[in-house]
Amino acid sequence: MTKAQVFENKQPVLGINSLGRIGKLTLWHHIGRKYFKEIIVNQGREIGTGLDSVAQAIEKDSTYGLMHKFLYGVKAERIIQIINEKEGKMLIDGIPVTILREARNPAEIPWRRHGVDVVVDCTGKFKDPTVASDNKSGSIRGHLHGGAKVVINSSPFKIKNKALALPDDAVTMIYGINHTSFNPKKHLIVSAASCTTTGLAHMVKPLLDNEETSNILTASMSTVHAVTNTQSVLDSIPKAGEKDLRKNRSILDSIILTSTNAAKALAEVIPEVQHIGFMADSIRIPASTMSLIVLNATFQVRNQQGINTKMLNELYGKAAANNPEKLIRFTMEQNVSADLFGVDAAVIIEGQFNHTRTAFINLDLAHIPNMPAEVAKSFPDKVMKVPVVHAKIFGWYDNEFGSYTNRLGDLTVYIHKNIL
Repeated sequence: MTKAQVFENKQPVLGINSLGRIGKLTLWHHIGRKYFKEIIVNQGREIGTGLDSVAQAIEKDSTYGLMHKFLYGVKAERIIQIINEKEGKMLIDGIPVTILREARNPAEIPWRRHGVDVVVDCTGKFKDPTVASDNKSGSIRGHLHGGAKVVINSSPFKIKNKALALPDDAVTMIYGINHTSFNPKKHLIVSAASCTTTGLAHMVKPLLDNEETSNILTASMSTVHAVTNTQSVLDSIPKAGEKDLRKNRSILDSIILTSTNAAKALAEVIPEVQHIGFMADSIRIPASTMSLIVLNATFQVRNQQGINTKMLNELYGKAAANNPEKLIRFTMEQNVSADLFGVDAAVIIEGQFNHTRTAFINLDLAHIPNMPAEVAKSFPDKVMKVPVVHAKIFGWYDNEFGSYTNRLGDLTVYIHKNIL
């Protein structure tokens, strides 16, 4: 087959908007996966001095090394060939890849001309699904106008006008949690949530699926999170109206407290947690990738055996063993973050560090609304002692490639198969 003949094969074709961190790694994922026979990447501007600069930006990565060695091993040779500088065409491991360098507004990107059905928007800019497709500043809906049948956003939705609800054609999905609810007749804009929500959802689901741990009274999580491109390398001056002054501090030498919408997004993909009052926060650290979720959950004890560390670890061990796609992994080894770079899993449970503690919650019945007086009198001192177990559960996740980008890729392929 000649190089010209390779480019004539137009199906299935994937569109990627932006070669940022997740955009580039999404390209890596699909080059290695080989499901899509052609990939169209829109950057919307020139990069360096030409396609050779693009090729080097794609191939080299400060976190994961060279693309070909990461995907195929240390003996692998370079897999990028430049085919046509003017048309932005290259071959990456035999897959035709076209780099578009003109349009920044999603509505102006010619996806239809290139036969693209599914677009993954990795800009992190177009988060509001209520914005019209013809908005001059751009909109996630613009990709539909440009010819895409479905758009997948690699970030959570964020609706600016709080009076507006999430449109019926928009949905948040995490592969392995709720992706099978995708409806090609209804869902046109899909958010793949965030890296933290992906890992958290896969930690919480086994608890809810087990009768003994399904009654979560309250829960919270902190993610010890690697740096992202939204942070400052060196201290900078905040923009007008900026309330979080920590965002402008240097990530090189500081541990930085910040917020996360993981709790809100978790309720969108696992509605059962809506009653828990889940809280979440993020602690940014000077690391290029690998993050750690520390999940705190309090359970009501349902039997004399109760819930203990051994039981929790067995629960997660079985969840991992019974998951053929290995979306959740369980280990009793003593890991540090560097041991797990690139591991293909939504979350890796660090069983050796999990622990539980049993206690009693003293409920003052006099302060419980609508408590019948006769019921309160039946308890000494009007106090009910409720046995509970507090659990601390640790889950690693590669917030760039291993966990998030791979699950985003799984979701992308699933959606494409179901719109055909």
